[in-house]
Amino acid sequence: MTVFTPQDPVLHLLRRATYGPTPDGEAELRSLGAAAWLDRQLAPAGIDDAACTKLLARFPLIGLDISALRARVKAGTMKNGGWDAMQELGSAAVARAAWSKRQLLEVMVDVWSNHLNVTCPSSDVWDSRGSYDALIRTHALGRFADLLKASATSPAMLSYLDNRSSTKAKPNENYARELMELHTVGLIYTEVDVKDAARLLTGLTVDKATGLYKFDATQHATGAVTILGWRHDNATAGGGETAALQFVEMLAQHPATAERVARKLCVRFVSDDPPAALVQRLRQVYVQQKSAIAPVLRALFTSAEFAASVGAKVRTPFEDLIGTVRVLGLQPEATGTEGVRALYNYLVAAGHAPMRWAPPNGYPDVAAAWTAPSGLLIRWNAHLNLAAGWYPKQLVRPASMLASLVPALPPTHGAFVDALATRLVGTTLQPAHRDALLSFLGKTPTSPLKAKDPAVTGRLPHLIALILDSPYFLAR
Repeated sequence: MTVFTPQDPVLHLLRRATYGPTPDGEAELRSLGAAAWLDRQLAPAGIDDAACTKLLARFPLIGLDISALRARVKAGTMKNGGWDAMQELGSAAVARAAWSKRQLLEVMVDVWSNHLNVTCPSSDVWDSRGSYDALIRTHALGRFADLLKASATSPAMLSYLDNRSSTKAKPNENYARELMELHTVGLIYTEVDVKDAARLLTGLTVDKATGLYKFDATQHATGAVTILGWRHDNATAGGGETAALQFVEMLAQHPATAERVARKLCVRFVSDDPPAALVQRLRQVYVQQKSAIAPVLRALFTSAEFAASVGAKVRTPFEDLIGTVRVLGLQPEATGTEGVRALYNYLVAAGHAPMRWAPPNGYPDVAAAWTAPSGLLIRWNAHLNLAAGWYPKQLVRPASMLASLVPALPPTHGAFVDALATRLVGTTLQPAHRDALLSFLGKTPTSPLKAKDPAVTGRLPHLIALILDSPYFLAR
């Protein structure tokens, strides 16, 4: 793919480690330097995110645990039951991506939400998907082994992949298979491995009365297991939970898992076909750090391969929409959630609403999945609607979109297009592309620019949208 994106390493890091550059974000990174900025993003608890926290309070159901949510539904105080909670969770994910200052955390929550996918909305997880999101947030920048064990004992995952119905009399192989194939080692297991893993995981279930995780020793299948060369006596039913979690820990620390996670992170942050040498270096970091994710990310973002990967990734519809909101300086409405919900609905139409992918493998993260003409048309319509303020109307726009993007009016139309493009995509356009935009305005590069010209009045939203429609903005 032809690279139109700027080579500026600051903008490159912001395009990959956040949901898109903003003036404040760029200023912060340039002031701190890349190393200190990364340290800050990798320790998100230290970042003041009060404004986003206040916004999230408009989605009160996302903060309810399983017990509280079930009590609300039982009391009949929720119009659409658990579906309201799942809808709020999807909208809140959009809000966090757009306006949280803990950007790398939000990106990594999305990575793990896809890697350990539990579809939302889904009737099986109406009461537990919010708690599942919370555990992903807790472990997103910690040890992958801890995240995997938390997932293995979560009602959402146990329900989604049927382990809650797995018994010693009838072991269900679904979770055991996906735990190895999708979550950890990949396709290196045998059918015997799957059967033994399914037996070992019996008893990890969900209490029918409370909806909470429990280990039911009476349903745990005992007897020695050998899985991928790892052996456990699994001698007693009472020790079944410990044995199962030791198995999950083994999977998390397995060299094949180290390579799989390293490659997944490289695909997310570097390129669709990442350099093998970088994957192997990150695999080694993962092994040495016992599955800790932050050191792997630090090694990735400071690598020569990352620096050289400008233009090698394409924004997904989710990233494109959120990046548009951020670059235009749009803010949530003062009260209510209609504007955020409208953004979520855009993503439903684009086939990329958060957590909505139906199969257990999560959304794809390669260009071929997201560059069909129909999908691009949805993006282009969103660009114009957001630039013009047509939809969603509830979002708060800068007092003057022109002044927020180009504070000082240049003397010519050519200089204005250059300034606008630099603000929106970080670089001036190639001369042929700039001239194409000027022909849309009926102007030449040297045509004088006046305050009442269409370029800065009625046609400004169209000009903004055309720049956002271009490959300059499409690149992640």
